Amino acid sequence: MSPHTAQIEKRSTRDWQAADARHFLHPFTDYRQLAGRGARIIERADNIYLWDSEGHKILDAMSGLWCVNVGYGQQALIDAATRQLRELPFYNAFFQTSTPPAIELAETLAELAPEGFEHVFFTGSGSEGNDTIVRMVRRFWDLQGQPQRDIIIGRINGYHGSTMAGASLGGMAAMHAQGGLPIPGIAHIGQPHWFGSDRSLDREAFGEQAAAWLEAKILALGPDRVAAFIGEPVQGAGGVIVPPASYWPAIQRIADKYGILLVSDEVICGFGRTGQWFGCQTLGFRPDLITFAKGVSSGYIPLGGVLVGARVARALIDQGGEFEHGFTYSGHPTACAVALANLRLIRELDLVRKVREDIGPYLARGLAAIGAHPLVGEVQHCGMMAALQLVRDKHTLATFDPALAVGMVCRAHCFREGLIMRAVGDRMIVAPPLVMTREQVDEMLALVRRCLDLSWNELQERQLL
Repeated sequence: MSPHTAQIEKRSTRDWQAADARHFLHPFTDYRQLAGRGARIIERADNIYLWDSEGHKILDAMSGLWCVNVGYGQQALIDAATRQLRELPFYNAFFQTSTPPAIELAETLAELAPEGFEHVFFTGSGSEGNDTIVRMVRRFWDLQGQPQRDIIIGRINGYHGSTMAGASLGGMAAMHAQGGLPIPGIAHIGQPHWFGSDRSLDREAFGEQAAAWLEAKILALGPDRVAAFIGEPVQGAGGVIVPPASYWPAIQRIADKYGILLVSDEVICGFGRTGQWFGCQTLGFRPDLITFAKGVSSGYIPLGGVLVGARVARALIDQGGEFEHGFTYSGHPTACAVALANLRLIRELDLVRKVREDIGPYLARGLAAIGAHPLVGEVQHCGMMAALQLVRDKHTLATFDPALAVGMVCRAHCFREGLIMRAVGDRMIVAPPLVMTREQVDEMLALVRRCLDLSWNELQERQLL
């Protein structure tokens, strides 16, 4: 038993919670509320399961935070980290220096990426990757002799991280209400969320309309001012919003028409989650830049970056001059070594094909059955990510008053029943590890159904239906 394990076993849940409240400021948290309730203390994990400090087993249907694609406890990743920590735990990529793991990972990513992506810029996270996008997009247009093209268009309810630039690119109103966001040079259009619209159009016609908002915004701002459009193939933190099939091809046509750069934020969608290596391949568009993180290392060690397409790479390389941007941990050798082991394991387990042809369709069939539940008004899925829209009236699709926080009612039942399922408003979302078996999918869906039943019963008792 390691000293660290012994230390954990000597402290009670209440001791951990008290120390947590005294010292640890969590992300996206109401600190007073958490201190009153006490944090959930997770002590260990294996495969798709977690165990808290009270010994409760929990099925992790969110892959940690959209990232543990290969599941917990993979020895190949642990061994890769251990070897690299012995050989070269860290060195930087400044001063015209490189390391073998960073070079090999860049090679591997270029091999896996869509055609035309041969270069990689490494960061420590997806947020840093999207900060890099802002710098790189504006540098590209500087090199084209068009420095006035500095506006990047994102989407309302899109999520691109929580740094100043990342949070600005995203369209989360609560984030913009703090810290003077967005920063200058960022604009937003509506999201391709059919259920959240007036639903007067069919889905494909709505997808065309939502894409047309981009052209309208470009014309309003001036085509000579717009540098790029950024979007997640499937909006993740916004509620697993899968756009109509018509949407991304129409966005591509508009980007091509006005010559703007197209950026695919693949921090969630990358590395097999949608049934292809990258979500842009699943949704059918050709970006110039791809942000990645999370699934590249399955979250075992922080790592992110930007895949740079030929159009941008050639400008950065051929036109010379220093790109004044980078991070201490760009190309961190231990992180890169773990990512290489992770990508090898994804290939060995054939996870991308299995998500596309086996476990993803199996999950979709199970979700379709759950769609008959009286509390569910819409089911959306793409590979191994899905959303259930909770509604007050299944026949009219009338939604609940947001003040009732019905999604949080369901989420509370999930935690009590041993299931991690996220609530985004009244959308209940899952993004489970890609290594799930069919039996584990059945186990997860049985828990989902039970939590929906418990929520339905509670809402009836409270006379909210």
